[in-house]
Amino acid sequence: MGVIGIFGVRNASTLIYYGLHNLQHRGQEGAGMAVFDGNGQCRRHRGLGLVNKVFCPTTIESLEGSIGIGSVCYANAEKAALDNVQPIFFHHKNGDFAIAGDGNVVNARQIAEYLEKKGTIFQTATDGELLAHLIKKHRDDESRIDNIVNALNMMEGGFSFLIMTRKRIYACRDKYGIKPLCIGRLGDGYVVSSESCAFEIIGATFLRDIEPGEIVSFDEYGIRSTKYSKFQRHKMCAMEYIYLARPDSDIDGCNIHAYRKESGRRLYRECPVEADMVVGVPESSLSAAMGYAEESGIPYEMGLVKHKYMGRTFIAPVQEMRELGVKMKLSPVRSIVRGKRIVLVDDSIVRGTTSLKIVKLLREAGATEVHVRIASPMMKYPCFYGVDTSTPEQLLCSHRTLEEACAAIGADSLGYLSPESTCASCFGCADPCQACFTGEYPTALYNDEVKR
Repeated sequence: MGVIGIFGVRNASTLIYYGLHNLQHRGQEGAGMAVFDGNGQCRRHRGLGLVNKVFCPTTIESLEGSIGIGSVCYANAEKAALDNVQPIFFHHKNGDFAIAGDGNVVNARQIAEYLEKKGTIFQTATDGELLAHLIKKHRDDESRIDNIVNALNMMEGGFSFLIMTRKRIYACRDKYGIKPLCIGRLGDGYVVSSESCAFEIIGATFLRDIEPGEIVSFDEYGIRSTKYSKFQRHKMCAMEYIYLARPDSDIDGCNIHAYRKESGRRLYRECPVEADMVVGVPESSLSAAMGYAEESGIPYEMGLVKHKYMGRTFIAPVQEMRELGVKMKLSPVRSIVRGKRIVLVDDSIVRGTTSLKIVKLLREAGATEVHVRIASPMMKYPCFYGVDTSTPEQLLCSHRTLEEACAAIGADSLGYLSPESTCASCFGCADPCQACFTGEYPTALYNDEVKR
């Protein structure tokens, strides 16, 4: 999922629309936008599908105002419904507000049970609705920021939230720093986004990352910071660097392209092989493939072509769509790969079905050897912080040795980057969360393996 907010800039909806385009890689199932107009009325629109399908020029023009938030939705099969597309809007006697979020609250089931005992009825399966009800369960005589602080301190997990009232946006980041959130300046106003790549397209200037455990308020007085927790860690999700984020984004002081290229260099040092060419799997693996080629001296070639209008198969909601999407998404360049020994560099292997099909495509195109190199460690454990990595039984490496995994995808050899090199490749976050590789989760999980 990806979120963006605009404060103090005319035609906020247009800017949010373009920003969401640059965040489309974070979610393909749906998109939404909410804007407060000059009369304090909230105008909103949500839909299923890609950003350019959900919004048309007439819709964008109708969302008039200088303060707004938007979101793209990345959902598993259980949550792929319009009700769960954010922002979610709420009426309240103290003022209407909207919420959009990214990530997962791992104690969501416990919070939901607590709220239901107090009479709460849920309309969605979003963590944003949980947050809204927690905010409104606190005393009316407390300030809104105090209500938000109290609510966030009841939540555990990796998340970022944008809370918008008619005069203010609150940007909140989890105390572990698992999910990214950053601030930009645009004229006399501000932008807040999951990734800095959203700033470039709208002409905003990057200011800084929001700190773990921090709430940043945007209003007519400028920006103000509130720390809602003294417990703060820098455990950015490693998959943000490896796969999720765009290469032109900077997250916690580290450029994504630079990270991936360095991981490719280290991958060769740890897993060298003799070959005729290096081929990257488009598109999140191309930077790592470049690094592998530079370090090894093996020529980098475009052995696979991505079809222009295909989305990301990793974040398709069901397995059948992912498998069908591989052949629709990639084509081998036969005249390039025929008769060659290939190093195929990919960013990660989750279920293994995609890797199996790509290796098969290259062999059918005439490659004599296919050596697979993965620019991340073996994924053995599920993620509970917003990355859909399936159950342990579905993960290729959860119950296989390296040799067995290699045989399962039909490769001549298979090599992975070590957890140590994953850390060392990251110039900003010195200790990224690698729970899906190591099983060392930064938060308690509350025995909540299946969310409500």
